[in-house]
Amino acid sequence: MSNILEKMKTRRSIRKFKPDMVPKDIIDKIIEAGTYAASGMNTQTPIIIAVTNKEIRDKLSKINAEIMNTNNDPFYGAPVVLVVLARKKRTTCVYDGSLVMGNLMLAAYELGIGSCWIHRARETFEMPEWKEWLESLGIKGEYEGIGNCVLGYVDGEYPEILPRIKDRVYYVD
Repeated sequence: MSNILEKMKTRRSIRKFKPDMVPKDIIDKIIEAGTYAASGMNTQTPIIIAVTNKEIRDKLSKINAEIMNTNNDPFYGAPVVLVVLARKKRTTCVYDGSLVMGNLMLAAYELGIGSCWIHRARETFEMPEWKEWLESLGIKGEYEGIGNCVLGYVDGEYPEILPRIKDRVYYVD
């Protein structure tokens, strides 16, 4: 089996991270992999916002927790958040952004970094204050929040691989 197929089979979502920051060159490699995700008609409209600023990361975590109605850190202590957004006008925006998220998580695993897809980016970036934040970054237009890809070093044991559920594949010959 090729290395990429093995990585697909063994990557797991991480839900406990060390506070140590991931080096920028590693973050850049992970982001680069995200930019190579397939997109409808190769429009390449999803964008990635790398958040390593602790204050902004904590604000994103807080609003995510409020949406979930919890007091826990929904980012599991991860020091890096890669926010993936896609242009709303594209009918394939959710699919395109989802492919970016998949590439980010596989690249992170390949580079020894834990990751987890955290939802509620859609709800977050529908809020006026977060739309204003995007504008303050120079991001113009209407974007759909696809996901928050949290990154960091795994704190503890890497999750075990669970058996695959049967009867999920059908062939039509």
